Amino acid sequence: MTTHKTGTHEEWLKARLDLLDAEKEHTRRGDELARRRQELPWVRIDKEFRFETGDGNVTLADLFAGRSQLLVYHFMFGPGYEAGCPSCSAIADGFSGSVVHLANHDVTLTAVSRAPFAKIEAYRKRMGWTFPWASSYGSDFNYDFKVAMTAEQWDSGTGEYGFRSEDLRPATDEQKARLDEFAADMAGTDWATYRQEGPGLSAFVREDGAVYHTYSAYARGVDGIWGMYQLLDRASLGRNENGIWWRRHDEYGTH
Repeated sequence: MTTHKTGTHEEWLKARLDLLDAEKEHTRRGDELARRRQELPWVRIDKEFRFETGDGNVTLADLFAGRSQLLVYHFMFGPGYEAGCPSCSAIADGFSGSVVHLANHDVTLTAVSRAPFAKIEAYRKRMGWTFPWASSYGSDFNYDFKVAMTAEQWDSGTGEYGFRSEDLRPATDEQKARLDEFAADMAGTDWATYRQEGPGLSAFVREDGAVYHTYSAYARGVDGIWGMYQLLDRASLGRNENGIWWRRHDEYGTH
């Protein structure tokens, strides 16, 4: 016997129409937020960043692949990881089907990680993905766009993520042990190595030969591109979570 509220179709319809008003307001608010994102000032990028790709060593402008807009997903996959972050992997599962549509709307979508390119390519083949993915190994790119902390920033607790200073160091030995166990499960590393990386999304545009940074989001700011969660939010029991339940898509049934 369900413990959830039940009712007649008429009662459901009345409640659904009340919710519809709220959903429409949410949609209008989302449209307004999108407009405000597009009105942010553009910041010209004069620094040269280099990336390793299947086409060799390239610049940030090259990542546009001839289009005027570029979306970069900052994928948590550091040089010390044994595999890409499971959360980023769940988000990236939706990329391969989207890149062709975006490309035909003048937008290139690519992932960027600090892991060496050979490591990225091996993991991409394991996952069966086809979207572009570049290595920023040896570059300042991830640090400049606040999705990576240097060892010095980590040790001093002065790293920046999500537009604020963050000290992610464990407060106690017990907490460190728990977090190290978590990081080992996530990426085969320790907490300090794992959380020197962070997820994010950045947008860039090319105009008159110049490249501009237009937008970045971090943490829950990338929820909107996590397709799995958008579906769960419409399922009967919602996200219904108790800790981290998702895995890389080839690991279900092994835990």
